[in-house]
Amino acid sequence: MTTDSFFALMVGGIIVLLFGSVLLLAGYRFFLFLLPILGFVFGFGLGAEAVQAIFGDAFLSTVTSWVVGFGVALVFAVLSYLFYFAAVAIIGGALGYTLAVGLLQAIGLNFGFVVWLVGLVAAVVVGVGVLVLNVQKWVVILATAILGSGVIVGCFLFLFGGPAAQVLQNPVRVALQASPWWTLAFVVLAVVGIVGQFQTTKDFEVAAYDRSTELMGGESKGAASTATA
Repeated sequence: MTTDSFFALMVGGIIVLLFGSVLLLAGYRFFLFLLPILGFVFGFGLGAEAVQAIFGDAFLSTVTSWVVGFGVALVFAVLSYLFYFAAVAIIGGALGYTLAVGLLQAIGLNFGFVVWLVGLVAAVVVGVGVLVLNVQKWVVILATAILGSGVIVGCFLFLFGGPAAQVLQNPVRVALQASPWWTLAFVVLAVVGIVGQFQTTKDFEVAAYDRSTELMGGESKGAASTATA
């Protein structure tokens, strides 16, 4: 490895670790800023994995998978930015999908149409359940803490020689499959993130919004965030 490539790898690793740390420890507080990114990342992975599951290709091995991935990513990112309930449903769906697929692959099932379909069903169930049960704040905290923990552990695994494509595809699965110690690290980090976010956002609530009216020259419905005494 050349000096330039090593430096680029380190810089990229630091950026990913910082992003994972923000997700882990302050995902709910910075949800409004993170939601288009989370929507894009989840949408890209979901779209690319849909092509992989349906056609049997490797992850991101075809132009179709890239095109579908970017298409779904842009739709999810825009919906997340415009509508609060869409953003919450997408982050809940990301939690359900990531955990379902990660756990199925961690117990030895290969990724394919069945695993993808189970993950998709879990995404829909969790995404809808979040809205029906009105537990948006708690699911956002759980999702960002778990995903942040997966990003951090996955980044370390990649820096230590782990498979880049698998880390990008599902860092939670990679963390669960790596070794008992990495799995323990993933669980401990997730718990720290969940507890930390619960403690630091007791008096903080993200208000519902609808930014679609801004595109028509109207006023956005709902404030960005609220804090109570």
